[in-house]
Amino acid sequence: MSMAGMGFELAAAVAGFTFLGLWIDRRFGTEPRALLICAAIGVVGGLYNFVRTARIAAEAADRKARANARAKARAKGSERPDPE
Repeated sequence: MSMAGMGFELAAAVAGFTFLGLWIDRRFGTEPRALLICAAIGVVGGLYNFVRTARIAAEAADRKARANARAKARAKGSERPDPE
């Protein structure tokens, strides 16, 4: 998933689990228990996924930056005249 969709994914997880908790509370008459539990699960799960995706993206950007630095170093090294 792209970095732009991470916030939407977090909000969707929280909203989805909150509505699930609301539905469970209305269905079984357990008033705020299921709502609070499901909202907490949505927050924890959404944040976990958010951090995991951000970490993967940061690692990929770091690998790309290192590869670019190596390529520049190689190109710079090939411009030097050969020592005799």
